[in-house]
Amino acid sequence: MPENTEFNIDQDKKYEMNEDKEPVEADNLVGEEEATNSVPLDNAGQEINNEAAPASDPLDAAKSEIAELKDKYLRLYADFENFRRRTAKEKLDMISGASADTVKLILPIVDDFERAKVSFDSSTDIEALKEGVDLIYTKLFKALESKGLKPMVSKGESFDAEIHESIAQFPAPSEDQKGKVIDEIEKGYYLNDKVIRYAKVIVGS
Repeated sequence: MPENTEFNIDQDKKYEMNEDKEPVEADNLVGEEEATNSVPLDNAGQEINNEAAPASDPLDAAKSEIAELKDKYLRLYADFENFRRRTAKEKLDMISGASADTVKLILPIVDDFERAKVSFDSSTDIEALKEGVDLIYTKLFKALESKGLKPMVSKGESFDAEIHESIAQFPAPSEDQKGKVIDEIEKGYYLNDKVIRYAKVIVGS
């Protein structure tokens, strides 16, 4: 190279030539490389992980859901058991209370029967004894009627298998009594309009 060839180099800016022979500032090139190779840091100077957090394990989620459902089931079952026991106890208390009321209602009639028994031993007046028994019977029946008891009228009515129990069939004394109750062996009863005892009857044929 000739000695008189001079190159002016700016000491403030150094240039490098790229492949296209265009000047590139060296300071800018170094800055780009540092930006490319640098890792973002958090406030504590640690590297920030830009990768997304791994998704939760489906098995763990299923186990958590099963545990929650099991807890709800156990609570519901406990509530139902408490309800069932409470209802059964209330039912028993109701039946016991109703029985106690009925017994209290009949006790005065039992007292009347006891007095009547004493009268049977000491009195010879048959008519007075019969009258006393009739009064006790009337008192007892009225007490039962107050609880919803009602006698069933069967004699002379058409036979009804829903309320009658046929124990025998006899020839009807007349044509109009065929298929009807001609005699009643045991009276039937309703309690609050529900049959509690079927009438045992004889039906004309």
